[in-house]
Amino acid sequence: MEITAALVKELRERTGAGMMECKQALVEANGDLAEGEVVLRKRGISSAGKKSGRATHQGLIGTYIHAGSQLGVMVEVNCESDFVARTDDFKELVHDVAMHIAAADPRYLRREDVPEAILEKEKEIARDRARAEGKPEKVLERIVEGRLAKFYEEVCLFDQPFVKEATLTIDQLVKTKIAKLGENITIPRFVRFKVGDTQPTAQ
Repeated sequence: MEITAALVKELRERTGAGMMECKQALVEANGDLAEGEVVLRKRGISSAGKKSGRATHQGLIGTYIHAGSQLGVMVEVNCESDFVARTDDFKELVHDVAMHIAAADPRYLRREDVPEAILEKEKEIARDRARAEGKPEKVLERIVEGRLAKFYEEVCLFDQPFVKEATLTIDQLVKTKIAKLGENITIPRFVRFKVGDTQPTAQ
């Protein structure tokens, strides 16, 4: 398929990547726009890792109040400069993360934030369930690992599939923004309030 300038321009508008990067991605994807976006996303995610050690002392506090005002979220998202914090892309990310937290109800930021006692309890439940299902002992640990991954996906913000695009985790969403904006981005804490809850979810 011919890679037209219009196709390159459209991919650039979708992703914010450079013209040459967009053209190369489309060549690799045989002119498929959606696949080209995936190619760029994968490249962005790998390049984002190089920025992960950089300090993030700027950013925004984002809020989201669900219709009916019974559920609300406050989240802090940090970046390296005030300039990036003021961009529409960064503001969109902050809003999307706050909305995601409201919808998905994560209990922790990352896997390492899950208390050891809770983790051990989940492992025990997964192991006992696998035994009750008649699974052989030699595959129990592999089954436990798989079920733990599912548990992390349910309770850890960075492991959760993004509510607006389930093919991306929140971790991957943040990394695409790191690649696009050229700065490290971190989410250090959030709080989720629901009317009637005696304890809000807080990190």
